[in-house]
Amino acid sequence: MNLQNLKGKRVIVTGADGFIGSHLAEMLVREGCRVKAFVFYNSFNSWGWLDHSPKEIRSEIEVFSGDIRDPFGVKEAMKSCDVAFHLAALIAIPYSYHSPASYVETNVQGTLNVLQAAREFGISKVVHTSTSEVYGTARFAPITEDHPLQGQSPYSATKIGADQLALSFYRSFGTPVAVIRPFNTYGPRQSARAIITTIISQIASGQSRILLGKLSPTRDFSFVRDTARGFMAVAASPLSVGEEINISSNFEISIGETAQLIAELMNRKIEIIADGARFRPEKSEVERLWGDNHKAEKLLGWKPEHPGLSGLKTGLIETIEWFTSHKNLELYKTGIYNL
Repeated sequence: MNLQNLKGKRVIVTGADGFIGSHLAEMLVREGCRVKAFVFYNSFNSWGWLDHSPKEIRSEIEVFSGDIRDPFGVKEAMKSCDVAFHLAALIAIPYSYHSPASYVETNVQGTLNVLQAAREFGISKVVHTSTSEVYGTARFAPITEDHPLQGQSPYSATKIGADQLALSFYRSFGTPVAVIRPFNTYGPRQSARAIITTIISQIASGQSRILLGKLSPTRDFSFVRDTARGFMAVAASPLSVGEEINISSNFEISIGETAQLIAELMNRKIEIIADGARFRPEKSEVERLWGDNHKAEKLLGWKPEHPGLSGLKTGLIETIEWFTSHKNLELYKTGIYNL
């Protein structure tokens, strides 16, 4: 995996205030990139997780506060940039059930705004963020990039639309777009709505009865630094243009098994309670996700540094260590169901 093509480049990361975006922005700084972080404007002047970045890293990042839904702000932010990493999106599946219009505006219109600006400015690479949820329940496994797309939630439907819009700009206008498709990313700073965060934060806050949704679905968990490295590999390689590329650990484990593994690593005994309020509608539940990552290895030279069960354990130990720090845990509302 050769990242030399990125050194010295002026890059913009939309959604840099989020979980994956903040880790990616930090990694790009360390690799010698000139980083502009597009963060969601708010009256508190919060830069999200970038506020928690090391000072020496944060001081190297140019922050632009805006709204991905606004084409004027997006265009202003993307001026003079060489590479665009587009991560800004609404991602919580339960929230998409009752507020689907906001997902269309953010995920589809927001992507269009980035693509239009990239086309106008002749940006050399757009890395558009997809999700494994676009595949729906696996019809075959492991899931390759040729797997059919199935919109099983308003969230996944808008991501399918955004992916296809991004690829249409490549096919219609020659915009150098690559679609990166991360599977379930986890690690320090993950949002409260994610399953691994839900499990760890409940145990860390002293609860022994852990409330979860359905336990049988399987997931392919990727550690956040592996995912961030995947973004950089996609951006650096000329072979990724026009391609959809899975970033996964190529390993599946059920939600119930994940909860028990985390409890073992935290040396705690737990009782898992299947909370009906956390269940997805029956036809919306994605029962199986297991990603084939051979295309990423072949095209990009990327491999996960946390593969298989042993890699998952290593990543979970680091994640648990971060969440069990009191200053970090107090940032989460562990006693409620986070949409």
